[in-house]
Amino acid sequence: MSTDQTLSLSELTHQMLAAQEQMALGGGEKAIARQHSKGRLTARERIRLIVDPDTPTLELGAWAGWEMYDQYGGAPGAGAVCMIGTIAGRRHLIIANDATVKAGAFFPATTKKVLRGQRIALDNHLPIVYLVDSAGVFLPLQEDVFPDEDDFGRIFRNNAILSARGIHQIAAIMGNCVAGGGYLPVLCDKILMTEGSGLYLAGPALVKSAIGQEVTHEELGGAEMHAQLSGTIDFREENDEACLARIRKLIGNIAPDSDLPMKPYHRLEPASPVRPASDLLDLVDPDPRQEYEIKDVLDCIVDRDSFEEYKAEFGQSLVCGTARIGGFPVGIVANQHHQVRPAKGPLQFGGVLYTDSAEKAARFVLSCNQEWLPILFLHDVNGFMVGRDSEQMGIIKAGAKLVNAVSNSRVAKITLLIGGSFGAGNYAQCGKAYDPRFVFAWPSARCAVMGGEQATSTLLDVTIRSLERQGEKVDAEQLAELRDKIKGDYEAQMDVRYAAARGWVDAIIDPTKTREALSMALAIATQHAEERPLQLGVFQT
Repeated sequence: MSTDQTLSLSELTHQMLAAQEQMALGGGEKAIARQHSKGRLTARERIRLIVDPDTPTLELGAWAGWEMYDQYGGAPGAGAVCMIGTIAGRRHLIIANDATVKAGAFFPATTKKVLRGQRIALDNHLPIVYLVDSAGVFLPLQEDVFPDEDDFGRIFRNNAILSARGIHQIAAIMGNCVAGGGYLPVLCDKILMTEGSGLYLAGPALVKSAIGQEVTHEELGGAEMHAQLSGTIDFREENDEACLARIRKLIGNIAPDSDLPMKPYHRLEPASPVRPASDLLDLVDPDPRQEYEIKDVLDCIVDRDSFEEYKAEFGQSLVCGTARIGGFPVGIVANQHHQVRPAKGPLQFGGVLYTDSAEKAARFVLSCNQEWLPILFLHDVNGFMVGRDSEQMGIIKAGAKLVNAVSNSRVAKITLLIGGSFGAGNYAQCGKAYDPRFVFAWPSARCAVMGGEQATSTLLDVTIRSLERQGEKVDAEQLAELRDKIKGDYEAQMDVRYAAARGWVDAIIDPTKTREALSMALAIATQHAEERPLQLGVFQT
């Protein structure tokens, strides 16, 4: 399924938010009823109880696993909920297994989602609460979950690293916690467990099969046993509600978040934007052929009268400048999405990086690092300009300069995909591979190695040549069928939901909520700063 570019941004947003609301039901009403019949709450019910009332939350990875596991009945949200919320005045990352989805088993996408959550916690020094209710690895896909450095075992390694960095972790066992998954809570700073839950390396059936010993669930790994005999858990709780209340009390002993960022970051008094957020739905069309002015978009997001454009007359296909969002000073690197005329030379296309714009952005990124300004990258980029003239002007060298600056940047980086995010343009503007603290996307976003038309033509040519080498002749009808199939497959892969399913995007957001999402992300990202020298290594000149 590909994003329908005939829909308006408003319609597309409504469609995606409705789908996300449906996915939030996890395994569905019957599975929720089964969870309740065990005297247990669902993952989202637990989160609602643990966070402070009437405080904002930010869900990450809601689209994880989308359309990836249909042959197994699907895995909405990859069987886990990952949420940043405030508990007793302190922002926490909350990772909760969704037992309504395959008993909370870990699919490959589940592991990737949890690892991304831990990375966000590590980079932003966010304490973590794990609400554990999982049957362990999803065995039909165990080879993609178990052994590698970005697989299941890395979660436990991260538990140890987070603890060593002084980032607090609390785990509550609120259902199943079996096999290797048992290491997660035991590697945390505090462990809670509810009655009726189980914590063991092997269940009763496997123990009998392995060593012939007959043992009950409670004897093997019940809450009473771990509280009284093994000493593995710190608190035994009667039920979910008591367990969540205890967590809130424990966190209440820790100092709450400061209203101010950690120096050298700072925050000023917020001011409302010049234009209402609702204007965004009319300014940007999901059809990438439609032009718009990126500074109009910024007028809906940044604080009133705060934007100061950098090198406004040079490298105009990228707009760089400083502004404030919710009072937080930031640097902004954003693609212009209409044609621009440089002082010398031909017109430049919107959404394309040229030698001048790449060099401007590289210098601007270094300036932001010098001033300790977090950087916001807004993507609607087709890539770098190609052709003889661009190559002779050193487009690769200019692009390498920007990549170097972004890679070694010491300040917090946040990425927002508005439209296209293609090829090396994704890299140069801090795509997922370049350690942004958060990656947000609008429903209109698209992400791939190149645009659909270029990719279709290239893939079609490769396919035809392959068939001809095998002695097959391709007639006009077959050619049309091949083109349609290749185009359809490629467009499906450009869909932002495809990217979000695989963890390339943290959250697909309502465009009208962009300012709120960015303000919250900046509040999180500026609570911790590691003052280190800006080091670039070899830098192209």
